[in-house]
Amino acid sequence: RDRLEQGLIQRIGHCFVTGDTRDRLPNTANVAFEFIEGEAILLKLNHAGIAASSGSACTSGSLEPSHVLRAMQIPFTAAHGAIRFSLSPETTDDEIDHVLEVMPGIIEGLRAMSPFWSENGAAPDAFNPEYA
Repeated sequence: RDRLEQGLIQRIGHCFVTGDTRDRLPNTANVAFEFIEGEAILLKLNHAGIAASSGSACTSGSLEPSHVLRAMQIPFTAAHGAIRFSLSPETTDDEIDHVLEVMPGIIEGLRAMSPFWSENGAAPDAFNPEYA
């Protein structure tokens, strides 16, 4: 889980792990990708053979951002792009490497189409109340 999270953060700007990075389940990674929709990420991941979910397990299937993430004061533009990866003891390094290989292109492509992402490729300030 930690290698997956750190790899995503190193490769992709404007993403972060939601919640406490120490006191949590060892098999679950919830990463917020700002300025894009989680459902669009999931479609691209599915096409790449990667299973993931958006929001929390109790709100899967909802198109609204997780009420839990919003209660944690995660900005609206990040809560909408939160993706949950659930790993197991059988998850291989090759599977994690595959995610790390395809995610930057997925995020870059979706952000290029996002109305929240500026034309010059620089994102607006996520913590600006205008975007929260």
